[in-house]
Amino acid sequence: MLITPFEPRHATAWRDLNEAWISKHFAIEPKDRAVLDDPVGKIIDKGGQIFMVEDEAGQVVGCVALIPMADGGFEVAKMTVSEAARGTGLGRRLMQVCIDAAKAAGAPRLYLETNSSLAPALGLYRAMGFVDLAPEMRPRTDYARCDVWMERML
Repeated sequence: MLITPFEPRHATAWRDLNEAWISKHFAIEPKDRAVLDDPVGKIIDKGGQIFMVEDEAGQVVGCVALIPMADGGFEVAKMTVSEAARGTGLGRRLMQVCIDAAKAAGAPRLYLETNSSLAPALGLYRAMGFVDLAPEMRPRTDYARCDVWMERML
């Protein structure tokens, strides 16, 4: 498996992978639509990064984004691995790439928003050093599905 920076050729796979997992569990929301339809304009051009996972055949089987935040940190967003590639450790590898990239950029922290029904994802985040934010530390969110806020200091 090869983890590589986003290129324009990845745009369809980026959208399709994320639409698949979101629509399986939730409704696709306006903020989803914005970043799925314009990853370059909404993430990369604003100083963020997107990482894509390609298998040996060149098929895209996973992705994750780092969206810059006002405090110099990054929001980990749109992390997914295709159904066929789950259980292979790709989620852990993607999160480690995020941690390494954020540290290299001098970020003070990683932040993410998720949902309590996504137990495997929560387990991964906690195993990778993320902790739940106290209610008074939670920023306003654009996602109706968000009920868990987490961060990892770097």
